[in-house]
Amino acid sequence: MSETGTYRRRMTAAERRDQLIGVARMCFADKGFDGTSIEEIAARAEVSKPVIYEHFGGKEGLYAVVVDREVNTLLHSLRVAITNPGAGSRRLLELATLALLDYIESCPEGFQIIMRDSSELGGSGFASILNDVIVRVEGVLIPRFEARGFDSKSVPLIAQALTGLIAMTGQWWLDNPEYEKEEVVSYLVNLAWNGMHNLDMDFHLSGRPIAS
Repeated sequence: MSETGTYRRRMTAAERRDQLIGVARMCFADKGFDGTSIEEIAARAEVSKPVIYEHFGGKEGLYAVVVDREVNTLLHSLRVAITNPGAGSRRLLELATLALLDYIESCPEGFQIIMRDSSELGGSGFASILNDVIVRVEGVLIPRFEARGFDSKSVPLIAQALTGLIAMTGQWWLDNPEYEKEEVVSYLVNLAWNGMHNLDMDFHLSGRPIAS
């Protein structure tokens, strides 16, 4: 019974697990894996440490679950964007860039965790996402290159370059939020589509993402 005389409903196991993941997510985003302790997570969640061990086996297990959720969320958005039926090459580039920046805008804590996972615990969350996207971008580019008579052996390099350009700029944008999202996407697509020599000084996006 609480101090007000009312009973607090006991959480189910699933609810408690989700609560702990949410609390840990904020802690890991703020302080990283090494800077976050089981004691801090337990205190914020108002539970004892054994509760966390019961659900996740320890801090490493909890961290792995948090990273996995974020990776799957972002990867799903990117997969939907670059497999959009009927979209042309430029539109696919716009959709993929918007999908990443939409995620960064709506889940900045999650993106911080994914980026940190590249170095903490030997993880490779963001690297895995990039590799998946690169493979899919290659699949999009190869038939377009072949249809125009271009040598498709350069596709892996170009897919790597495009994906890296967008991903690293997204990381930079997280620390420079004064730039509007559409402005960042427009610059990126302009550069990727037209190249430095042919930059269009009046470049605008062709549309917004199609809801999944």
